[in-house]
Amino acid sequence: MAEATPSGSGGPLGPLELATEGTMRIRGGMGGIRFQLEELMAGVAELDGMADELANVEVGVRRIWEELCPYQYEPRPSGTAALIAVGEGCQSVRAVREALQRLGDQVRASHRDYERAESLSVAGFRLPQDGWNFLPLLFVDLTQANYPSRDAAEALALPVAIGLLTTIAKEDLARAMAAELAAGRYMSATGPVLRRLAENHFPQLKPRPVTAVEELTRDVDVDTSPAGLLARLRELDADGHGTIEVVQVENGGRKAFIVIVPGTQRTDPPGGANPLDEAGIVEALGYGSEQLNAAVASALHQAGASKGDQVVAVGYSQGGAHAMNLSSDKAFLAEFDLKYVLTAGSPVGGITPAAGITSLHLEHRQDWVPGSDGIPNADTRDGVTVTLTDRVVTPDGKDPGLGPGHNLENYEAAARTVAASGDPSLVANTAVLAGVVGTGGAATATRFAVNREPQVTADRQPGPPPGAARWVAR
Repeated sequence: MAEATPSGSGGPLGPLELATEGTMRIRGGMGGIRFQLEELMAGVAELDGMADELANVEVGVRRIWEELCPYQYEPRPSGTAALIAVGEGCQSVRAVREALQRLGDQVRASHRDYERAESLSVAGFRLPQDGWNFLPLLFVDLTQANYPSRDAAEALALPVAIGLLTTIAKEDLARAMAAELAAGRYMSATGPVLRRLAENHFPQLKPRPVTAVEELTRDVDVDTSPAGLLARLRELDADGHGTIEVVQVENGGRKAFIVIVPGTQRTDPPGGANPLDEAGIVEALGYGSEQLNAAVASALHQAGASKGDQVVAVGYSQGGAHAMNLSSDKAFLAEFDLKYVLTAGSPVGGITPAAGITSLHLEHRQDWVPGSDGIPNADTRDGVTVTLTDRVVTPDGKDPGLGPGHNLENYEAAARTVAASGDPSLVANTAVLAGVVGTGGAATATRFAVNREPQVTADRQPGPPPGAARWVAR
């Protein structure tokens, strides 16, 4: 990336490196490269205005110098000395103007370099977030934990998915890639390959309508910090399968709603009544969570939310992808004011939120799940990604699940560190969350069973979804 050095500064002017704090690597937000370049470009506009003003001054001084030329043969104190002084002043003004213009050109070059790199990334020509520095640690990850790292998954996801798509539907590869780019998404074969598998080979994985049925409403004391919300998610996941939660809080006399979506819940076979099973991954990454999003909107209305109410979405693993998909769902955003999304261990790099939605994404270097879509999270003003770099292991006798890095309790601990951080990006990010839901206290929590409609076969007509008789209007 090009660098710009202001006169007399003694050093280059350019974006700061990724912030680190303890075992956290922080990307995006106020300290992110894109935000810094946006601020620099705003400064360049001011510099351009100053350079234009100096150009006008330069013209005026030059005119004065020309008018003094007839006096150059007068006695030095009244003629030549004045002419020289005005000429030197003109040269000084020119030097400052040229320095400002040169600085602006260099910053613009930095911005062009960044945009060019982003364009290549969108087209699929990208390195993992850490370049190829993950390779020396990959052997350790595979031999000690038996799971690849986030960066390894990110590096391999695109070529593996393209290879699969080429194998199962070679004629559709170019069309699928073009559709991704035309839709303004990062090019990833993950979505097209999942859709192709569901539609042509595994119809049970194809999304079907999802309903939300109210199960339980109770008054609770809620901690609305990032760690508190993840702790509530962990409790929800432990209490049963196929359940989401809507928490209504009061903040400054205004009500707000928190939607909590747990991670993948294994079923055998996938594609049954629980929309959060393995088939839910296909809906999240391949179909934008369209069916589950509709169920979330229904749950919010049943919990008392009205059009335009502020909403915070929280999710882990697959649930985080569903939560983030709300940020780009036009139908959902037309109904509710989604302000903030918190995810942990979720593949959300290919999801572009609508303007003004703030997000915080927690990832771990040893967690391959966030890298499984092959797309790094975007560096934006409103989105912050925190990557944990400490080495973790699965305790003896405990189920490793999807690997030691994909551990919700570890993410919960990291969220506490985030809340205590003084990093400007994290301070500004978590302030948005607090501005919507406050600091916690009395709240009303409603749990909903989410049910996927039965698969329709030739000898089976569609019927009411399981639990439909328990629907309670509010």
